[in-house]
Amino acid sequence: MSEAGDRLTETPAGVQLCRLDTIADHSARNFVLQMRAGRFHGFVVRSGDRVHGYVDRCPHAGLPLAQRLDDYLTPDGQWIACSWHGALFRIEDGACRAGPCAGQSLTSWPVEIRGEWIVTS
Repeated sequence: MSEAGDRLTETPAGVQLCRLDTIADHSARNFVLQMRAGRFHGFVVRSGDRVHGYVDRCPHAGLPLAQRLDDYLTPDGQWIACSWHGALFRIEDGACRAGPCAGQSLTSWPVEIRGEWIVTS
């Protein structure tokens, strides 16, 4: 059982995060959810009419990926990038394709689009 203040790696289904149109195509947004068991840190990447969610923690060093708020993607928007050590992750599945954690993956955070909203699933 986790103590209050612990970092969580999952959230309940059905939490409305934001409207889809508040995240520009090929960009990402950070979310911090405070729950009784602790805090959850994650981010959502929008790719057209699809969204991909991940726990905000690099598998290499355990740090959040972005040093600046919402700065999760490479400048061309094609990869998720760890700003600490340069690891690159595929947007579609979080698999590391380059950097110190090659062969590892980001922890998926199930999200989906319902109507105009991005919600946890």
